[in-house]
Amino acid sequence: MDMKNAATLRIMLVLALSLSMFSCKKSSSSKNSSRGTGWAINSKDGGFQYNTSFKEQATAPGLVFVEGGTFTMGKVQDDVMHDWNNTPNQQHVQSFYMDETEVTNMMYMEYLDWIKRVYPPEDPNFKAIYNGALPDTLVWRNRLGYNEMMTNEYLRHPGYAEYPVVGVSWIQAVEYANWRTDRVNEMYLEESGYLVRGARHTATSDANFNTDTYINAPTLTYGGNDSIIKPDGRRSKRVQTNAAGDTINVFANRGTGILSPKYRLPTEVEWEYAALGLTELRSYNVYRGRKKYPWDGQYTRSGKRKVRGDQLANFKQGKGDYGGISGWSDDGADITAQVKSYEPNDHGLYDMAGNVAEWVADVYRPIVDDEFNDFNYYRGNVYTKNAINDDGTVKIVTANDIVYDTLSNGKVIARNLPGEIAQVAVDENETYLRNNFDTSDNRNFRDGDKRSSRLFDDFNEDEEGNASTTKKMYNAPRHNVETDSAGNLIREYDKANSRTSLISDEVRVYKGGSWKDRAYWLDPAQRRYFPQDMATDYIGFRCAMSRIGSKSKQKNKKKN
Repeated sequence: MDMKNAATLRIMLVLALSLSMFSCKKSSSSKNSSRGTGWAINSKDGGFQYNTSFKEQATAPGLVFVEGGTFTMGKVQDDVMHDWNNTPNQQHVQSFYMDETEVTNMMYMEYLDWIKRVYPPEDPNFKAIYNGALPDTLVWRNRLGYNEMMTNEYLRHPGYAEYPVVGVSWIQAVEYANWRTDRVNEMYLEESGYLVRGARHTATSDANFNTDTYINAPTLTYGGNDSIIKPDGRRSKRVQTNAAGDTINVFANRGTGILSPKYRLPTEVEWEYAALGLTELRSYNVYRGRKKYPWDGQYTRSGKRKVRGDQLANFKQGKGDYGGISGWSDDGADITAQVKSYEPNDHGLYDMAGNVAEWVADVYRPIVDDEFNDFNYYRGNVYTKNAINDDGTVKIVTANDIVYDTLSNGKVIARNLPGEIAQVAVDENETYLRNNFDTSDNRNFRDGDKRSSRLFDDFNEDEEGNASTTKKMYNAPRHNVETDSAGNLIREYDKANSRTSLISDEVRVYKGGSWKDRAYWLDPAQRRYFPQDMATDYIGFRCAMSRIGSKSKQKNKKKN
């Protein structure tokens, strides 16, 4: 090769490298510049700050991903109970996450331990907080059975650590989910450097972490302790100083992508969809056949050669038969079983049939109003907003602001905790001229009760000021519990003969069969209800979480 050609080759190589460096620089810089204005994003000089490197929502502790879709909700078996409360209807569910297993005794004990440390029950101001969170262990008692061992040991003994927690009311399950949200986000913020390491172990009744408070008023978190919420060691990556000398990126917010959505109870439609595990019935873009159980097939015993004849769930097999004859044919449990004792369904979820039935979020009504809505169906919306002080700041609950509620069974629970933002009902500022909602409480919307009846006018008070109750479709007993001046509970049972139903806005759906149920109730479509403030020895729960962003985790899915 002569000198001229060699020089030409070197020039071409230099040009190629320059072009590649320029193109790389352009592509990387375009990620941090606005397509709307061309302005720089995340500039050290200030301006718009945004997480442009966010990839995907992290799967929070304990959860598995459930890809949403369209399915037929409702019964496919003969309706031997003749209650007609879940006739088939088509629904679409957004993708979400759900607990791999039911919440266990050890998981719930961690919650009780935190409550006991932060709100010591020996302090008269906090006694009701801890007592209100305790499961009702007396649910195990039976007037003609000896179950005292479960009464005394089931919740706390390590032999039952991985068994599903029971004796928990719907209200207690919701409070656990709220607490879990705060603890997980507290951990995420520590790991990301927004909180000082070990902050989670320093919580007290007047200085702790709440997710909503951190988002809306971060300087009030941990009682405003700057040494926790503004750790000194975090300077280079996030905290910046703009051209005016002001610090930016001091606190995380929803835009950082670090904070997790809330743990919550799954809606009924989510629970049923997740329990069915419909993937094995899929044929191209339609579902073939019908499913009776979370597993494949029409029987409760396995047909696989290796484990043929083994029971696939923990349920009552017949009168006096809670586990089978001891030995090979036994299902391995008489009361509840340790979680993961049986194979998961296609979504990787364990015990979606049997073991314990599970609370879901919905208020019970016999009908599922798919004519009004067939997308993320849920009955139970009660919309609230943050309470605002006179100076325009959010109102943070203090130890003097705790609201206690006496339930119908006489148990006292705390409706809010110090460090949270006080909530009030939405009003016309949010509802005026809207066509998607017009009131705060939507639990009885289009449900056939007095408000949706042509006889609505007949439910006004009579001449003596007494409200008419005999024509209400949902006319449940109303027990009254009050506290006298000495602090004693006065319980008044509703003895009215005009009551026509057990259904009210305070009864919630529970799904799935339990160790105490026959195989009929293992069908995910079955739905029953129970008062939200009461508990049993066969109802537990698991948590869910909404999915942010893409419907699927697979970017390149096959068409067929």
